[in-house]
Amino acid sequence: MKETTVPEEVQQQAPATREESRTLVPPVDIFETPEALVVIADLPGVSKEGVEVRVENDVLTVKGQAQISEKGDPIRREFELRDYFRQFQLGEQINQEKITADMKGGVLTVNLPKTENVKPKRIDVNVSK
Repeated sequence: MKETTVPEEVQQQAPATREESRTLVPPVDIFETPEALVVIADLPGVSKEGVEVRVENDVLTVKGQAQISEKGDPIRREFELRDYFRQFQLGEQINQEKITADMKGGVLTVNLPKTENVKPKRIDVNVSK
């Protein structure tokens, strides 16, 4: 899986899109199991209703809209609410029809199951007589 948010040659110069310039890139951890890749993204301030996960043209897109419910008018605000945006290029090894996502406590977990031909398979060795 390859991240596609900002092309390498442009990375130090400017954001690749206008949307990226107004958003934060959420930190992620990516783990591989025998059955799937698992992406865990921190999206503080984002509720289940404020997150969007989609796959289009082999690209996984994660968007999050942060909202903090406040009681009263803020006197001082040092925490800037910004939306989140991140994309990853998916390879042929991912079964896109079975992708699932869960959101809990500002942490998004996306499960990307591998296709059957990519999963490791144990081969029994027979003893010849």
